[in-house]
Amino acid sequence: MRIAVLGAAGQLGRDLCSRLPGNVIPLSREQIDLTRPGEIPSAVAALNVDAFINCAAYNFVDVAESEPEAAFAVNAWGVRTLANACRTSGIKLIHFSTDYVFGLDPASKPFAEDDPPGPVSVYGLSKLAGEYLVQSISPDALVIRTCGLYGVWGSGGKGGNFVEMMLRLAGQGKPIPVVDDQRCTPSYTVDVAEASAALIRAGASGLFHVTNGASCTWYEFAAEIFRQAKLTPQLMRTTSEEFRRPARRPSFSVLSTAKCAATVHSSPRPWPEALAAYLVERQTKTP
Repeated sequence: MRIAVLGAAGQLGRDLCSRLPGNVIPLSREQIDLTRPGEIPSAVAALNVDAFINCAAYNFVDVAESEPEAAFAVNAWGVRTLANACRTSGIKLIHFSTDYVFGLDPASKPFAEDDPPGPVSVYGLSKLAGEYLVQSISPDALVIRTCGLYGVWGSGGKGGNFVEMMLRLAGQGKPIPVVDDQRCTPSYTVDVAEASAALIRAGASGLFHVTNGASCTWYEFAAEIFRQAKLTPQLMRTTSEEFRRPARRPSFSVLSTAKCAATVHSSPRPWPEALAAYLVERQTKTP
């Protein structure tokens, strides 16, 4: 089996490549750029692969509010062209999406794959459009929603991930305000990669949620980061209203992973255990 991975150098793509079956072909933006749709069909056809995994996305959540065209160019229209190219060449497409497709409707239990989405940001809307386009063009495609990704290979560039940001702020000696009214599941890219690879090996199609287990607010996540790292900065609770950002975030975007667990007969570990593993891994790898 030959599998191409677009976004292979990113935090999820890097961990995914080493866990996939068969011959893996890592691709960068220089080789396939979703903002240049005219080049995509011939580039995809020339790969001669059985499956194509898209880990690439426009994920500048706040900037997307003022640059919707840029977000949709990658997350929707570029993905549409990619899906058409894969269908034409008989290639199975695996596409990653986000918990940000939710947020409009209040919820108190994890969202299942068949719950109606309702994004509250341009970024979330562009990712939902990409999901719909992939599924309408290629019914055999696998779409994986995940949440709050952090990984060693993404700890550099674009400000790093949330864990690295908290550790960096802890060393500055200033109060650290973190929102306590947004609940989700921070997810370690190693665990998401392993579950995603299991779905691919199982030949899964359709929509799946893949995250670590349990849930927390971002404040609770930060508190656990500092507890496990044995740090005692001045961590402060704040609200989304007080910590205003250009893009609105979902107040609750916990995803149910029951469908994935039933398909591959295993579930990623709870997020505190995953965090502990990340803190160990970051000491042994140089991104």
